[in-house]
Amino acid sequence: MATEPRRDDKLPAEEIYDGHAAFDGELGDVTGARTAAEGFLGVLSRTSPPAAVEHWDDILLVVTELAANAVQYAPGRFELTMRRTIDGVHVTLADTSTTSPAPRPFSPSKGAGGIGWYLIHTLCDEVSVVVHDHGKDVHVFLPW
Repeated sequence: MATEPRRDDKLPAEEIYDGHAAFDGELGDVTGARTAAEGFLGVLSRTSPPAAVEHWDDILLVVTELAANAVQYAPGRFELTMRRTIDGVHVTLADTSTTSPAPRPFSPSKGAGGIGWYLIHTLCDEVSVVVHDHGKDVHVFLPW
């Protein structure tokens, strides 16, 4: 009886990329986080280009939103970690706040924001928040 080869869902070692950056939590660190993410994606795309052009921009937008939320709502340092997965990119942003993000009403006339958390949930395949004694980790998975 002939058997078909089994699918190997493991990435070759040379295709497993990790990126990590730590920030002080200053306003300019939002740009720093986006730049770090862009560097990670640049390295990743050399051997594994995105399946769709918009995936690159979606990841950068989500990282920017997560970093902006960390600067606005969590005092002090935050850390960005990015890792290639089988079918996408896993982004983790760890900050010092023990409060989970929650949706707020979007009111463009008041300029009060409120769209970022919805945007993150729309662009990501999966979103989870892990709260611990020293803050929280926001995990998002995006297609690549």
